[in-house]
Amino acid sequence: MDFKGRHIVVTGASTGIGRATAGILVRDGAKVTLIARSEDKLREAVAALGDKARYAVADVGSKEQLLAALDAAEAGFGPIEGLFANAGTGGTFAPMLDYTEENYHALLAVNLHGVFHAIQRVLPGMYERKRGAILVTGSLASERGMANNVAYVVSKHGVLGMARAIALEAAPQGVRVNCIVPGFIETPLLDGIGPEVAKLLAARVPQGRIGSADEVAEVAAFLLSDAASHVTGQSWSVDGGVLGTLSV
Repeated sequence: MDFKGRHIVVTGASTGIGRATAGILVRDGAKVTLIARSEDKLREAVAALGDKARYAVADVGSKEQLLAALDAAEAGFGPIEGLFANAGTGGTFAPMLDYTEENYHALLAVNLHGVFHAIQRVLPGMYERKRGAILVTGSLASERGMANNVAYVVSKHGVLGMARAIALEAAPQGVRVNCIVPGFIETPLLDGIGPEVAKLLAARVPQGRIGSADEVAEVAAFLLSDAASHVTGQSWSVDGGVLGTLSV
């Protein structure tokens, strides 16, 4: 994978999959703008990555903050040639009847509407240049229902559908759009579950273990690269076999 000279934006980039992907992209020659809410973590990440990395602080659930961050990204590193819309939140875990409207809309603002706004912002430039790669982060919840987390499931079904719809529109313009589907991965979203729950989750994976952010990041970088030039409109799982098998 060769990203030499290309500018790629990664949201949710201060930790986990986003941070790991930013590292691989820089390693392989890209200029990367990291976007997230925590300036302290972004500053630390950029210091480790070197002069090919910059950051912009934004809550992607705020359209105004997100668009300002994308404007700053282009001002710093030039046209955006790749977008990894990775930022997300797990939201509230509650039964449907106890799920508040406020929490529902707050989660969709980050997980779904932020992806829409980011893609809509970068597509015109990609269309003009007749090239570009967009990747969104889905979830096992993009393909399966899960109880007690309705907004998260709605959002992750939504980003997969969004990727497929935009992929069809964008293909004639030379732009690819895909959705990566992490399984049970060691990220901040899984922090705090405890060793016993982690053991139960690992037991549901055919490979018998929870995956790492680096393993997802390698696939994310591939899908953003020209090595995946004939891959678009796809749901690409990195889950140790959870979705593709029936484990007894």
